Amino acid sequence: MPHRLAALLSRRALLRAGGAAVAATALGGTGVAAPAAGALKPGLGGPAPITSTGDLVEVELVAKQRLQRILPEPAEPSPLITYADSFPGPIIRMRKGQRLRATLVNGLDEHTSIHWHGIRLPNLEDGVPYLTQPPTKPGERHVYEFTPPDAGSFFFHPHCNTVELLGRGLAGVLIVEEPDAPKFDADIVCLVKDWILDKSGSFGTFITDRGAARAGTFGSVSTVNGAIDPVIEVPTNGDIRARFYNVDSTRVVDLRVEGAEAWIVAVDGNPLPPRPLDGWPMGPAMRIDVLFRAPAKAGQTLRLTNVYSAEPRPLATFRAVGPALPNKRFKPRALPASAIPEPDLKDAPVIPMAFSATAVAQSFEPAILAGLPYADSLCLSAKTFWAINQQSWPEGGHEHLPPPLVTLEKGRSYIFELANLTPHLHPIHIHGYTFKVLSSDGRKVVPHHADTVLLEPKERLRVAIKADNPGDWMFHCHIIEHQDTGMMGYIRVA
Repeated sequence: MPHRLAALLSRRALLRAGGAAVAATALGGTGVAAPAAGALKPGLGGPAPITSTGDLVEVELVAKQRLQRILPEPAEPSPLITYADSFPGPIIRMRKGQRLRATLVNGLDEHTSIHWHGIRLPNLEDGVPYLTQPPTKPGERHVYEFTPPDAGSFFFHPHCNTVELLGRGLAGVLIVEEPDAPKFDADIVCLVKDWILDKSGSFGTFITDRGAARAGTFGSVSTVNGAIDPVIEVPTNGDIRARFYNVDSTRVVDLRVEGAEAWIVAVDGNPLPPRPLDGWPMGPAMRIDVLFRAPAKAGQTLRLTNVYSAEPRPLATFRAVGPALPNKRFKPRALPASAIPEPDLKDAPVIPMAFSATAVAQSFEPAILAGLPYADSLCLSAKTFWAINQQSWPEGGHEHLPPPLVTLEKGRSYIFELANLTPHLHPIHIHGYTFKVLSSDGRKVVPHHADTVLLEPKERLRVAIKADNPGDWMFHCHIIEHQDTGMMGYIRVA
């Protein structure tokens, strides 16, 4: 496929990540929240998101190392890798129907790409080196251009050396706004992420054999929007839409807004009939949109807490600021439905997808991994511990592109039976598709649309798609160490 180089574009101010001010705690660091247009008074507003009033939204994303303080002094600022001047950033806000033109500028000393997670986009824009595009080499530019077909809360990240690049902060937010959504008093973005840092602020080891072969290597510093226990300001007595993102490489979170009635209204950006926020574990790459009422008096607070741990772990504080908005009854309002193709379950073949450990762990010399026709040592791990349908990524001695896990006929519907044969959790992601979660043999499942689903140990879970988007699409666990050590493949729709 031809390599497309970007035309020179004017540089945008990339630290325009949008919204309600986030007060850094005494521990240091900053956070970012993004408001709905016109929702907050100027005194509460922060930097505006990247957006456009026209039909085209243009952004330049410069991937490079930038210093940013995560730990308080005397630790040094940490050498993050980001697309904007700080993490999180940028936050791109579009209206449904607008077209995105994003230019990746590679300021790294290794090749990279951008995968647009959760978006039903053309295969050539999916951002997987060697599979859907040539890698973007150091100093090069690559233009991605597409019109997102669905509203929702999406994000983007690299798809080679992901364990280190995402571990160091290389991710951004893409929000596609519904044209007829209910109005809220604030629309904020909260990215939950751990960092593998030592006391000096330096990064530790992102991948270990022990972590890769088990539940993953966990970070030691928990943050929201890059800040340790930040205070996020919200309008007093306002109705808040919070877009919660789990952008960690390993950790599962189950969030609560303590002190408020909170309702989930979207999963992975896809509308869900409002249901109480009382247990929706989010694996890496999963998102939920939550509605809650801010405290009725200025200065009062709510706590954002992760209860998916031995003891609840506080993550952030929401603090009411400004004059109280008019009192009204809090009623969660449903978001408008997305036009996702509905699979025909009556005639859909069932395709088994078994996620397991490899029969024999493999190890490859770095020289074998270099100069391959479909990948290289940056995109491949030297060891494999995991498999899908007994096939590790890659297979066959790393010498050829592995065959697809399955080839689907364009236009037909299919049911994937995801079988977790391991004692560990696996968030399973399919590129290019929004699937319908149907049922589980081990728990009650709320039918919903998603692009990533958390597969519990020993569980069999069914999801369905209508194969209407042709191309080769990655299919993998989003615990990045599992992905990088074999639990990845691709499906072909032809």
